[in-house]
Amino acid sequence: MLVFAWGNPSRGDDALGPALIARIEALRPTHPEWGEVALLTDFQLQPEHALDLEGRERVLFVDASVSCASPYAFDRLRPSPGFGYTTHAMKPEALLAVFRQVTGREPPPCWLLTIRGNAFELGAPLSAEAAANLEAAAGFVESLLSGHWKTFD
Repeated sequence: MLVFAWGNPSRGDDALGPALIARIEALRPTHPEWGEVALLTDFQLQPEHALDLEGRERVLFVDASVSCASPYAFDRLRPSPGFGYTTHAMKPEALLAVFRQVTGREPPPCWLLTIRGNAFELGAPLSAEAAANLEAAAGFVESLLSGHWKTFD
């Protein structure tokens, strides 16, 4: 299992993904039922991250969003070569297509958790609304890690 979040902690609510990773890291010692959970965070997705999917049973991507429903949205991902990538931005669907292209295999089952944010200004703290959305998303991820994936497999 890999939980991979991205975002810029210096840009207000864009810190939601890394904040969720920090929350999971802090809770991990009290949840042995989670088993092996790898945690990864970065400022943005890069083609090289396709190799981080190697050997995973499932992957949960986490990002902040201004357009998802509040408090969060949870969707299954499929590889899509139509989602282009540049040196500035890459979508998870494109990363899955890169994995397929590089390895010649299908990627592991992947989902995207987008957490609603509103304020992404440089130097801004996490907004109160985003902090509440983070709490709701963290509870959802805790239930997934505790074995509730079967509902979505």
